[in-house]
Amino acid sequence: MGIAPETFRSGVVVLAGRPNVGKSRVANALAGHRLAAVSPRPQTTRRRIHAVVEGEGWQAVLADLPGFQRPGDLLTERMQARVDAEVADAEAALFVTNAAEPIGAGDRFIARRLADVDVPTILVVNQVDRVDPAAIGAHIAEAAALVPDPVAVHPVSALTGDGLEALREDLPALLGEGPRLFPEGMPTDQTFPELAEELVREAALARLRQELPHAMAVEVEEIEEAAEGLIVRAGIVVETESQKGIVVGKGGRMVRDIGSDARRALGEVLGTEVHLDLLVRVKRRWRDDPTQLDRLGL
Repeated sequence: MGIAPETFRSGVVVLAGRPNVGKSRVANALAGHRLAAVSPRPQTTRRRIHAVVEGEGWQAVLADLPGFQRPGDLLTERMQARVDAEVADAEAALFVTNAAEPIGAGDRFIARRLADVDVPTILVVNQVDRVDPAAIGAHIAEAAALVPDPVAVHPVSALTGDGLEALREDLPALLGEGPRLFPEGMPTDQTFPELAEELVREAALARLRQELPHAMAVEVEEIEEAAEGLIVRAGIVVETESQKGIVVGKGGRMVRDIGSDARRALGEVLGTEVHLDLLVRVKRRWRDDPTQLDRLGL
């Protein structure tokens, strides 16, 4: 959708949805960059990540947020407070649902929150690659009833790319007139340590069993430039010695596999050789410790 340069449009667009509907994958795909950790686990996204999408005469800054959830510790309490604040200040929204799951109380709650702030909203029905066309149609009808006057409705698969270009073309319709918010070509406001933490955690989430990821965080401790590329030293933080044993694995195999996956992902994103030193550390009850959460940027 071409827009004349003299009427440049910009704005921050929040991605709102339940945990595990694929908001981060949608943000990554629209931005064309691997910026946020993605996994099938709920609570993968823990902090707001800005992903910049732009075209001729417009720039949308997507705010990828944690999913709405009931706080169970200080970490999730902080995450939910961040979501509440971002949605309250939203200029526009993508309301993301999962086509492979029925509309539930969480979806209805989020729809009410978006109605309260009354911002232009696009309904994005993600993961359509997982269901048949009849089920997609039924889900769209039910989801659309939650958004009285959507700017558009887009069934998409962030995994395969289906439907994303049409969604991208409709993003300017959400934006008001305004200046460029990020320098042209800048995909995010994440620092390199934050990006590294996301990719290491993504690698760990892909290999660890379901109950452990909630108790796990990643902290980049040092980044050093070397002749052969970058040296990244990072720690995987868990809460108990038994969790540490799971992450380390028999003979250290699990942590080596996580490090290998993360090193490859970092190299692909940065376009340079990366050497990753990965240790596992126990910090008891870190999810309820404000000092530890501050240190981890959470």
